[in-house]
Amino acid sequence: MMMAFGQFVFSLTTAAFQELQRQTTWRHPWHSRVGARPARQFVGPGDDTIDLNGLVALEITGGRVGLDQLRKMGDSGAAEPLADGAGRIYGEFVLESMNETHSVFLADGTAQRIEFQLKLTRVDDRRAQAATVRANGLDD
Repeated sequence: MMMAFGQFVFSLTTAAFQELQRQTTWRHPWHSRVGARPARQFVGPGDDTIDLNGLVALEITGGRVGLDQLRKMGDSGAAEPLADGAGRIYGEFVLESMNETHSVFLADGTAQRIEFQLKLTRVDDRRAQAATVRANGLDD
């Protein structure tokens, strides 16, 4: 297991990523001052995003089932826990975007190679819990 996003496990047989890029920001809004540099104030964490770039190869995975499962997870809008294979827990993330590039086609149009890019964005605990409740229909 390379990483798990909720119930989806990234691996050679589902969808393997070759690159993980993480960007974390912190918010420091500023206010203009006469005769001095702007005053800045730390107001808390900003966005925490993870970009995964990878490959699905038909001869290894047997198809695009893993990417279809990820697309359904994105359609739900629910936040999911993200953890790597070493056991590090990153927090609750939502799938914000997914790009696919298909190439090396068979005669029937099936792609033997699908490169993908995923953008996962961390959500705070209260928003994650509310999204999960809504997605599971538990907010009656």
